[in-house]
Amino acid sequence: MKIVIYHSRECDPKKCTSVKLQKQNKISITHNIRKIPYNAIVLDAEAEKAVSLEDKDRITKYGLSALDCSWKKLKNSSFNFKSKKNHRLLPFLVAANPVNYGKPCILSTAEALSATLYIVGYKDQARDLMNQFKWGPHFIKLNENLLEAYSQAENSTEIVKVQNEFLGGK
Repeated sequence: MKIVIYHSRECDPKKCTSVKLQKQNKISITHNIRKIPYNAIVLDAEAEKAVSLEDKDRITKYGLSALDCSWKKLKNSSFNFKSKKNHRLLPFLVAANPVNYGKPCILSTAEALSATLYIVGYKDQARDLMNQFKWGPHFIKLNENLLEAYSQAENSTEIVKVQNEFLGGK
Protein backbone atom coordinates (compact mmCIF):
# COMPACT_ATOMS: atom_id res chain seq x y z
CA MET A 1 0.00 0.00 0.00
CA LYS A 2 1.22 3.47 -0.84
CA ILE A 3 1.69 6.06 1.90
CA VAL A 4 2.58 9.58 0.75
CA ILE A 5 3.13 12.44 3.17
CA TYR A 6 2.97 16.08 2.17
CA HIS A 7 5.75 17.59 4.28
CA SER A 8 5.53 21.33 4.99
CA ARG A 9 9.11 21.62 6.37
CA GLU A 10 7.89 23.14 9.66
CA CYS A 11 9.40 20.68 12.11
CA ASP A 12 12.80 19.66 13.39
CA PRO A 13 14.03 17.01 10.91
CA LYS A 14 15.83 15.21 13.75
CA LYS A 15 12.52 14.67 15.58
CA CYS A 16 10.28 14.27 12.52
CA THR A 17 8.57 10.89 12.43
CA SER A 18 7.86 11.20 8.69
CA VAL A 19 11.55 11.71 7.90
CA LYS A 20 12.46 8.64 9.95
CA LEU A 21 9.78 6.52 8.25
CA GLN A 22 11.03 7.65 4.84
CA LYS A 23 14.60 6.67 5.76
CA GLN A 24 13.23 3.21 6.65
CA ASN A 25 11.45 3.04 3.24
CA LYS A 26 8.04 2.84 4.93
CA ILE A 27 6.58 5.98 3.31
CA SER A 28 7.27 8.59 0.64
CA ILE A 29 7.53 12.30 1.36
CA THR A 30 6.64 15.01 -1.10
CA HIS A 31 6.83 18.78 -0.91
CA ASN A 32 4.46 19.15 -3.86
CA ILE A 33 0.75 18.92 -2.99
CA ARG A 34 0.03 17.64 -6.52
CA LYS A 35 1.99 14.46 -5.77
CA ILE A 36 -0.67 13.27 -3.31
CA PRO A 37 -2.49 10.37 -5.00
CA TYR A 38 -5.80 11.76 -6.23
CA ASN A 39 -8.17 9.20 -4.69
CA ALA A 40 -6.15 8.43 -1.56
CA ILE A 41 -7.61 8.77 1.93
CA VAL A 42 -6.17 11.99 3.35
CA LEU A 43 -5.79 12.39 7.10
CA ASP A 44 -7.02 15.84 8.00
CA ALA A 45 -7.53 17.14 11.54
CA GLU A 46 -10.30 19.37 10.21
CA ALA A 47 -12.22 16.74 8.22
CA GLU A 48 -15.87 16.07 9.01
CA LYS A 49 -15.83 12.28 8.65
CA ALA A 50 -13.86 9.83 10.81
CA VAL A 51 -11.65 7.17 9.26
CA SER A 52 -13.21 3.71 9.53
CA LEU A 53 -13.22 0.19 8.16
CA GLU A 54 -15.25 1.44 5.18
CA ASP A 55 -12.07 3.26 4.00
CA LYS A 56 -9.98 0.08 3.76
CA ASP A 57 -10.65 -0.61 0.07
CA ARG A 58 -9.81 2.96 -0.93
CA ILE A 59 -6.57 2.87 1.10
CA THR A 60 -5.66 -0.48 -0.43
CA LYS A 61 -6.32 0.73 -3.97
CA TYR A 62 -5.21 4.40 -3.86
CA GLY A 63 -3.15 4.79 -0.71
CA LEU A 64 -3.03 6.88 2.43
CA SER A 65 -1.80 10.43 2.79
CA ALA A 66 -1.33 13.04 5.50
CA LEU A 67 -0.04 16.53 6.07
CA ASP A 68 3.10 16.74 8.19
CA CYS A 69 3.19 20.19 9.72
CA SER A 70 3.43 21.91 13.07
CA TRP A 71 0.23 21.63 15.11
CA LYS A 72 0.68 25.35 15.87
CA LYS A 73 0.56 26.14 12.14
CA LEU A 74 -2.15 23.68 11.11
CA LYS A 75 -4.63 26.32 9.98
CA ASN A 76 -2.03 27.97 7.73
CA SER A 77 -0.57 24.75 6.34
CA SER A 78 -3.77 22.84 5.68
CA PHE A 79 -5.52 25.40 3.47
CA ASN A 80 -3.68 24.09 0.40
CA PHE A 81 -4.83 20.60 1.28
CA LYS A 82 -8.52 21.43 0.97
CA SER A 83 -8.68 20.75 -2.76
CA LYS A 84 -8.39 17.00 -2.14
CA LYS A 85 -11.36 14.74 -1.53
CA ASN A 86 -11.68 11.73 0.76
CA HIS A 87 -10.44 13.57 3.87
CA ARG A 88 -10.76 11.73 7.17
CA LEU A 89 -10.41 12.64 10.82
CA LEU A 90 -8.99 10.37 13.48
CA PRO A 91 -11.10 9.67 16.55
CA PHE A 92 -9.90 10.33 20.10
CA LEU A 93 -6.48 8.80 20.85
CA VAL A 94 -3.64 9.74 23.19
CA ALA A 95 -0.12 10.57 21.97
CA ALA A 96 2.84 8.47 23.09
CA ASN A 97 5.54 10.41 21.27
CA PRO A 98 8.10 12.21 23.47
CA VAL A 99 7.05 15.70 22.35
CA ASN A 100 3.35 15.39 23.15
CA TYR A 101 3.19 12.37 25.45
CA GLY A 102 -0.19 11.95 27.12
CA LYS A 103 -1.87 14.73 25.17
CA PRO A 104 -5.18 13.76 23.59
CA CYS A 105 -5.47 14.08 19.82
CA ILE A 106 -2.02 15.67 19.29
CA LEU A 107 -0.48 12.74 17.45
CA SER A 108 2.71 12.61 15.45
CA THR A 109 2.35 11.78 11.77
CA ALA A 110 3.62 8.26 12.44
CA GLU A 111 1.04 7.76 15.20
CA ALA A 112 -1.74 9.05 12.93
CA LEU A 113 -0.72 6.72 10.11
CA SER A 114 -0.42 3.77 12.47
CA ALA A 115 -3.81 4.48 14.05
CA THR A 116 -5.43 4.69 10.62
CA LEU A 117 -3.92 1.41 9.49
CA TYR A 118 -4.99 -0.27 12.73
CA ILE A 119 -8.56 1.04 12.49
CA VAL A 120 -9.02 -0.15 8.90
CA GLY A 121 -7.67 -3.61 9.68
CA TYR A 122 -3.98 -3.40 8.79
CA LYS A 123 -2.88 -4.10 12.35
CA ASP A 124 0.45 -5.71 11.49
CA GLN A 125 1.41 -2.77 9.28
CA ALA A 126 0.35 -0.38 12.06
CA ARG A 127 2.63 -2.16 14.52
CA ASP A 128 5.45 -2.24 11.96
CA LEU A 129 5.33 1.56 11.62
CA MET A 130 5.40 2.02 15.38
CA ASN A 131 8.26 -0.45 15.77
CA GLN A 132 10.48 2.10 14.01
CA PHE A 133 10.48 4.21 17.21
CA LYS A 134 11.59 3.35 20.76
CA TRP A 135 8.34 4.77 22.09
CA GLY A 136 6.23 3.47 19.18
CA PRO A 137 4.96 0.16 20.59
CA HIS A 138 3.74 2.06 23.64
CA PHE A 139 1.40 4.08 21.39
CA ILE A 140 -0.44 0.89 20.43
CA LYS A 141 -0.47 -0.38 24.04
CA LEU A 142 -1.63 2.98 25.44
CA ASN A 143 -4.54 3.13 22.97
CA GLU A 144 -5.15 -0.60 22.50
CA ASN A 145 -8.70 -0.74 23.88
CA LEU A 146 -9.81 2.23 21.80
CA LEU A 147 -8.02 1.05 18.66
CA GLU A 148 -9.64 -2.38 18.99
CA ALA A 149 -13.07 -0.84 19.50
CA TYR A 150 -12.60 1.51 16.55
CA SER A 151 -11.42 -1.36 14.35
CA GLN A 152 -14.71 -3.18 15.04
CA ALA A 153 -16.80 -0.20 13.92
CA GLU A 154 -18.24 -0.56 10.42
CA ASN A 155 -18.35 3.13 9.50
CA SER A 156 -17.66 6.69 10.58
CA THR A 157 -20.94 6.98 12.49
CA GLU A 158 -20.06 3.94 14.60
CA ILE A 159 -16.53 5.29 15.19
CA VAL A 160 -18.00 8.51 16.58
CA LYS A 161 -20.39 6.49 18.75
CA VAL A 162 -17.50 4.45 20.22
CA GLN A 163 -15.53 7.64 20.82
CA ASN A 164 -18.45 9.38 22.52
CA GLU A 165 -19.16 6.38 24.74
CA PHE A 166 -15.51 6.35 25.81
CA LEU A 167 -15.56 10.08 26.53
CA GLY A 168 -18.76 9.74 28.56
CA GLY A 169 -21.10 11.28 26.01
CA LYS A 170 -24.00 9.78 24.15
